[in-house]
Amino acid sequence: MATDPQPAIEVRGLVKRYGSGATQVEALRGVDLTVMPGEFVAVMGASGSGKSTLLHQIAALDLPSGGTIRLGGELVSDLDDDRLTLLRRQRIGFVFQAFNLLDVLTAVENVALPLVIDGVNEKVAAQRALEAMELVGIAHRRAHRPTELSGGEQQRVAIARALVTRPLLLLADEPTGNLDSRHGEQVMNLLRTLVDRDKQTIFMVTHDASHAALADRIVILRDGVVVDEQIPSRAGAAGTHDLSQIG
Repeated sequence: MATDPQPAIEVRGLVKRYGSGATQVEALRGVDLTVMPGEFVAVMGASGSGKSTLLHQIAALDLPSGGTIRLGGELVSDLDDDRLTLLRRQRIGFVFQAFNLLDVLTAVENVALPLVIDGVNEKVAAQRALEAMELVGIAHRRAHRPTELSGGEQQRVAIARALVTRPLLLLADEPTGNLDSRHGEQVMNLLRTLVDRDKQTIFMVTHDASHAALADRIVILRDGVVVDEQIPSRAGAAGTHDLSQIG
């Protein structure tokens, strides 16, 4: 008998408080959320709604005040510091609005860096980095340094770096925040293609409704709670693209 797939993300009763006493702030107040493998979920909400806090909790960058988080069926609270580090390094890919590329390294060296840090043989790491760059259509710029790349190209290198470990989950925090509208649209089309073509699970925080509309589901946060979920109509939305033609 076929069994249901294990959720990529399973959050139950998630609470996060900062401070204490009269200055205590409850950033998350009992969030329930499930993301299945191969699903693209966008989170929206006003400033202070808890979007970034939720992403940081799912990224295991901070401990919750209450509730549980499971990633790929693994209960995050059961993991010690070493296992949490491995979880973040091997099972989660991060994409932020700042590209965080090292200017002294070429694009392919930047992409290979997580594998090299993890002890992977340099030749193997370089080959896997090139494969990740081919996935996002930036392999032709492998020998260029970040200062020689456009913003859109730098973000694609950053996405390749996030994918090089073949993660369970790609977390994107305002991934188009440092891009103009044209390059921002191209990066969003790339994320959509990674889901449609490669079944990559993506959890993205964004303030841009047009970008959120490319997701499979939009979760709306207000004052630390989920107040709505929407299934966007993506008629005419981008599908698989020739990624080498975008910059």
